[in-house]
Amino acid sequence: MTQSSVDQAYLAKRQLRKGTAGWLLLAGLGVSYVISGDFAGWNFGIAEAGWGGFAIAACLMALMYLALVLSLAEMSAAIPAAGGGYSFARQAMGPAGGYLTGLAVLIEYALAPAAIVIFIGSAVEALTGLDGPLVYLLFYAAFIGIHLAGVGEALKVMMVISGLAVFAILATAVALIGSFDADNLFDIAPTDAAGASTFMPYGWYGIWAALPFGMWLFLAVEGVPLAAEEAKDPARDMPRGIIVAMLFLLFTALLVVVLLAGAAGAEMIGQSGVPLVDALNATGNPTLATLVNVLGLAGLIASFFSIIYGYSRLVFALSRAGYLPKKLSLTSRRKVPYLALIVPGIFGFLASLSGEGDLILAMAVVGATLSYALMALSHILLRLKRPDLPRPYKTPGGIVTSSIALVLALVALTGVYAFDPRAFNYTIVLFIIGAAYYFLYSKNKLVAKTAEEEFALVIAEPDVTPATPEPAISGAKP
Repeated sequence: MTQSSVDQAYLAKRQLRKGTAGWLLLAGLGVSYVISGDFAGWNFGIAEAGWGGFAIAACLMALMYLALVLSLAEMSAAIPAAGGGYSFARQAMGPAGGYLTGLAVLIEYALAPAAIVIFIGSAVEALTGLDGPLVYLLFYAAFIGIHLAGVGEALKVMMVISGLAVFAILATAVALIGSFDADNLFDIAPTDAAGASTFMPYGWYGIWAALPFGMWLFLAVEGVPLAAEEAKDPARDMPRGIIVAMLFLLFTALLVVVLLAGAAGAEMIGQSGVPLVDALNATGNPTLATLVNVLGLAGLIASFFSIIYGYSRLVFALSRAGYLPKKLSLTSRRKVPYLALIVPGIFGFLASLSGEGDLILAMAVVGATLSYALMALSHILLRLKRPDLPRPYKTPGGIVTSSIALVLALVALTGVYAFDPRAFNYTIVLFIIGAAYYFLYSKNKLVAKTAEEEFALVIAEPDVTPATPEPAISGAKP
């Protein structure tokens, strides 16, 4: 496609800094998205299903994420655009399918920081006595400010914060190994629920209701492809980065799920607001417990910080394509989409004022599961409709792998309803409102008519050199 001068000028104001992130930074980004989930939240799944029931739920969700990540690895190498799931879906399902996928991801990524900052406020209160809107505002302002300094600087700060959180998890695991007793995993008495046993005391229904908590161990790792346009070598770095992140998260999930309940007892861990800290205190490690309590804040901050990055790149991509107001994709001299960072941050801060952290996070999970189903479907459709698309990395198992992700994502979506119908209904209403915005307004504002045109614009380097004026025609007015 031949770009017009309007296209050149338009894209010149909407450029990210290419070549900033190698595979190691991308893997760190993936871990950073998720790491707060290892510190708290997942453990309430034990209260829903018992340890064995939750272990089944967590394994199902681990399989879903692994299948999804392998599918995303292929698509992100073939279509290295900042929209991530939105970009893949537009290629596979057209502008409407692309937008609806992007909308689902946006619901997840816009709401998750609002929930996390509420949890950060609680952690800050435990340490300093301060909490509430002022704390939320300070964290939003500080970390959006770091992102405004530039992506390279932001990702390096993120790696340091994530490293502290990972250290806390590994140190906890080492301290608890000596106290592990398999009998502690099954200290919840069986109920009279269908299928109940010592292994899964709340029966089959408990496993279903625990699925959303199994997701918390991996939630948001799918955001790595949002950094595709800033990767050094997308074809090589994107698959390696997201797969390494997923494998590391499987390792940390195994550590916390097995060792915490095995050392301190499933019943206690299932009720704990700070399971790592309570497990250490219960096994006689109070000094380390205090350190982990402090570093747990680093885990929350790491996820808060990285998901802000994620939503900014998604809003940037949707805005650049014309789905959202085009001003949101303007970038600064540092190649940072400043309005895409600030505007959703304002909305997130306003949402955080509700104080409903658990509800907001459950709504984010609904958005996530919707997006997973649509992204997995995109992989299947791209394999069927675009077999000639260059694929530097190919998903092992092909569409069988992405079909597993699709089925499990739909099952997980029903699990959110089983646990919290209110969050499910609120999110569906939000999704319908967002869809109406597209069908009633923005579908007529798209910059490119087809996915191919849009991708050609994205990967092309805009010529920002002023055009040489044509000579005046004799007799024409000056």
